[in-house]
Amino acid sequence: MRLSRVGRFSLALVVSVAIGLGITACGGGTVAYIWVLGTQYNQVGAFKVDNYSGNLTQVVGSPFSSNGTNPIALAIKPGGRYVYVVNKGVPAAGTTAATPGNIALFSVGGDGTLTFQQTYTSRGSTPVWATVSSDGNYLYVLDTLYPDTPEYPNPNGLGDITVFAIDNNTGRLQLVPNQQFKDSNQTQLTFFPVGKVPTMMRVSNSCLFTINTGDQTVTPLAVGTSGQLTITANSTITTGAGKLTSISTNGNYVYLTDAAATADSPGGRILPYTVGAGSSACSLNTLTGGPVNNLPLTSNPVYSMTDNKGKTLYVLNRSSLDPNNPTSSISAFTIDPTTGKLFVLGTGAGGGTPLPGNPYATGSGPVCMVEDPTNQWVYTSNNIDNTLTGKRINSVSGELGPLPRNSTFPTVGQPTCMALSGSVN
Repeated sequence: MRLSRVGRFSLALVVSVAIGLGITACGGGTVAYIWVLGTQYNQVGAFKVDNYSGNLTQVVGSPFSSNGTNPIALAIKPGGRYVYVVNKGVPAAGTTAATPGNIALFSVGGDGTLTFQQTYTSRGSTPVWATVSSDGNYLYVLDTLYPDTPEYPNPNGLGDITVFAIDNNTGRLQLVPNQQFKDSNQTQLTFFPVGKVPTMMRVSNSCLFTINTGDQTVTPLAVGTSGQLTITANSTITTGAGKLTSISTNGNYVYLTDAAATADSPGGRILPYTVGAGSSACSLNTLTGGPVNNLPLTSNPVYSMTDNKGKTLYVLNRSSLDPNNPTSSISAFTIDPTTGKLFVLGTGAGGGTPLPGNPYATGSGPVCMVEDPTNQWVYTSNNIDNTLTGKRINSVSGELGPLPRNSTFPTVGQPTCMALSGSVN
């Protein structure tokens, strides 16, 4: 079809106006999906991320039931086709019986909708975290306590990791026994013991690390074939932290968040490490210079995240020590690409002036943080004011700014953690 001169002029005018408004063929589409958990009504909120503005739009049918009690963590199989929700359960109270935790499997529709499939039970009690292996073939579930049995007692109150193999076609789970340890009856364990009161874990290359809040240690495990996790020579790593709250990884570097106040840093510290290799595989070695102080007037750091490019570390602070500005915030640190050292945004090994605005205000009581796959937007889930906060991320400097339209989005009640997928295929 050939356009008349008037038609060509009209089309050119429309394109010109669109460009002037910032609308492109790539803008306005869905670039990712976010799923966020809410403990108030045991729900999963689902949102579409707009590529042009970072705006969040609720998925049709959202929120969905978590199919359990007290949902606190979730993991996504690469490709975004299956979501696993960790329902922690609740302990017994008075005459009320305990509600056990579970792992709920959901399939994901092309529009981000969730369809419940079935639930699974981990081997230990009180599941608190989950992550999927880098190849997408295994789900690791972190339990607060491993089973205390006469054949394999648990006198020290240690936790465990339950490993499941993931069916690539259905997302269904199958238990992976522990080939390294047996009980007194010479029966293979159905779990992998870790430290005392574990709360979070992360994978770094071929290593998996748990943080154990019962004694402020880290348990390193080597990730082997067939889903096996192997105790390394350094089976327990002492951190010297006062209150471990999170762990994040960036290649060969691991960053622990310590919320304990010190005289030098009332807002807590970040503990940076390098990951050992060879005969020292999965060991953690303290970076030269040791712990890094959190930013002034911040308090109660609870979560950390490295950006997709491995250039910036963000720390979520639930509280503030500034009586004139008592807001929750995000501290931002530049990661030196050669040494892994942390510097306040804008500074570096050679000095420099900190960039203004850091720490960045967010919603009240942040719990989790995610970044979209195009490196444009980051979001926090805020437990106290029941919102999600969106920020534009400068992929060069790591600075955060408001979204071009709206930066605050209501969500499920008492949101805990969340996860993001850039595709559903």
